[in-house]
Amino acid sequence: MDMAGTVKTLLKKIFSLALIFNALISITTVAGIIYGYYRAYPYWQPYAPFLLSGSLFWFALAAALINIFHSAAIGRVLHISRFLFHHYVYGIFVIVITSVYVMLFTPVSLHGLFFVDDSSVAVNAGRVFLLGGIALLLDDLPDVSRRMEANLNWLKTKACRIKKVLHISQFITGIFAFYCSLSMLLSTLQNSARALPNSFVIVSLFITSITSFALVKRRSWLNLTPPS
Repeated sequence: MDMAGTVKTLLKKIFSLALIFNALISITTVAGIIYGYYRAYPYWQPYAPFLLSGSLFWFALAAALINIFHSAAIGRVLHISRFLFHHYVYGIFVIVITSVYVMLFTPVSLHGLFFVDDSSVAVNAGRVFLLGGIALLLDDLPDVSRRMEANLNWLKTKACRIKKVLHISQFITGIFAFYCSLSMLLSTLQNSARALPNSFVIVSLFITSITSFALVKRRSWLNLTPPS
């Protein structure tokens, strides 16, 4: 492979990892909002009056989950040389080190890392590195073991049977992800006290919605074929 081809492949790989990472950000941040919404219900209506109900975040969460499959698939078809280990080994290493860091050097527990309202540098660094490790793991998941690859192929086979439903669902949930992002933006413009933490969710959900629409346009689910 020439230099231009190598650079193009690496950029596609980075793009794939970035999409997985963004989907994980959407999932974790939205999960935190949903957790806070139901815990405080009915006393807290998030981002009202622009957002009709906090329950609509479930659709945004679904959009990110649906996007992960094809986001990871973009990188899996690329053949790049491995440095010492498979990528999932580095992912597991980052997850383990970050987990130890969170438990020893942050005031929050590992299981509550994404469900506490803490904007400190230490906590956010733990969140970023943990999600980065998970993104590396998901990107290389089929190589973890033959059983894992077989399980993923089984899921792919099942997905092929409902690919029209997944195609339509991706479009619908993408609309709700965009709506939630827009509602948060309008609410934040009126109350800038939480502009910084809200901005991460707003941008992440916007990218999630654009990814959904792009995959729908490419008919990614409809073009899905069963594993050989």
